[in-house]
Amino acid sequence: MSEYTWASAHDAPVKELFPGIRLRPLWAGENGATAHVLEMDPGSSWEGVDVHEPGPEEVFVVSGVFNDGERDYPAGSFIHAPAGSSHVPQTTTGCTLFVFYPEG
Repeated sequence: MSEYTWASAHDAPVKELFPGIRLRPLWAGENGATAHVLEMDPGSSWEGVDVHEPGPEEVFVVSGVFNDGERDYPAGSFIHAPAGSSHVPQTTTGCTLFVFYPEG
């Protein structure tokens, strides 16, 4: 058990990325991989286009409804965005996401 690493989203430091969009880092691996909780208030939108570089982005919608600029993803949805893909994260209802970058 001593090899486990854990974090509480509620205790993670908060970084406001854009108005109404907050990032809570949970974990960072030696190979650049990172895990985060992203909180988006109702009506919030990413400023500009979110491009997935250098690697893919994997998202699990914990609560609310997430929109990537093309479609809605309700709570319980999993999204794999390959490296080089892009979207404009937004939400009308507000949402909480678990975001994992396996390659940094």
